[in-house]
Amino acid sequence: MIHLNRAFAILIGLSICTTLLADLVPRAGIVFVATVLVLSMVKARVILSQYLGLAQAPTFRRGFNAIVTIFVLAAFGLYLLPLAL
Repeated sequence: MIHLNRAFAILIGLSICTTLLADLVPRAGIVFVATVLVLSMVKARVILSQYLGLAQAPTFRRGFNAIVTIFVLAAFGLYLLPLAL
């Protein structure tokens, strides 16, 4: 139960960081988007590890972490695509 409480506190803290960041940086830029994507990736990893129990299955956790990382990199690439044209 303590692990879930700790995971919940981490998720709340990361959500507060995302909210503060969005308030401080009203115009999105490359650093802003990258930071928000990294925060979302960390939140996804906490949810997968603690709430779905992948902390006890390291092989599956690595696989899901790879999928989340690829998704975040693809999202960042899609953000950068119009800037490159």
